[in-house]
Amino acid sequence: MGEFWPVPDVLAHLAGRWRTERKVRDLASGDTGRFTGTTLFESVAGGGLRGHESGVFTWRGVSRPAERTLRYEPGAAPGTADVRFADGRPFHALDLTSGRHVADHPCAADLYRGEFTVRDADHWRTVWRVAGPAKDLLLTTEYTREPGETP
Repeated sequence: MGEFWPVPDVLAHLAGRWRTERKVRDLASGDTGRFTGTTLFESVAGGGLRGHESGVFTWRGVSRPAERTLRYEPGAAPGTADVRFADGRPFHALDLTSGRHVADHPCAADLYRGEFTVRDADHWRTVWRVAGPAKDLLLTTEYTREPGETP
């Protein structure tokens, strides 16, 4: 199949529990951090998924609980999704039908550019490059399907 693994239906593929490991690097200061936890993609009424990430984030030697929730709604094209923040604000589109997708999200004067790649049925990755006057970050997240979870 080549370098990427095509996903015909992103919502069906993401459903379930994933082990989540994120490396964060501040490109300006050189500081690094790490998030370890899980992301649970659960079906919601009306279609789509609620993606809830929870775990521990360690930054500059200090560890603390961390969590976030995103909504994944059916996209305009079959098999795609529109990703929204928990409060409903738009975040980005997600189309993994080729196994790879690039999305931009402007946030004030900063730009978030995300690359999503799927390696196989049980592994996918996001790489967000955040650049602008307020941030200069690289966030790389590896997702591994939890044992017993099926696509």
